Amino acid sequence: MNREQFILQVELTSKAFRRFLVALCCGDSALADDVAQESYIKAYLSCGSSTNPEKFNAWIYRIGYNTFLNHKRGERLNVGYDHAKEFVASESADGSFEYQELYAALNRLPPGERTSVLLFYMEGYSIKEIAEIQETSQDAVKQNLSRGRKHLRGLLSTN
Repeated sequence: MNREQFILQVELTSKAFRRFLVALCCGDSALADDVAQESYIKAYLSCGSSTNPEKFNAWIYRIGYNTFLNHKRGERLNVGYDHAKEFVASESADGSFEYQELYAALNRLPPGERTSVLLFYMEGYSIKEIAEIQETSQDAVKQNLSRGRKHLRGLLSTN
């Protein structure tokens, strides 16, 4: 893939990719922007190895997912969930943020479950495509979807 093809693919996929990352980062748009920027840099540096523009979506999502996981591994939790929930509900939080409860529930899911749920329901990827993005089996994706739905149902019904 040359530079022009890469730029075109980024332009075609950037809105959906950012939407996915914001949801993956549970509404933290600053973190999503950081992950997106780092993902695009990684993709650009290795775009010579990508020869199939039709697979760009899955490729960039995989890079974004792995970049997110790497960031989470290095992150230390400084506040508890209850304190964070109070902050989200307070006036200091962004009042236009409509999906606070959903993002809080998504944040409590393990990353594999969260990513499977977001890719399947928000982005419309098939189980096979999600397995490729997450570099796992289709059975693992099905299990993540099932567990994720169950966990979200429980988390959202208690809020």
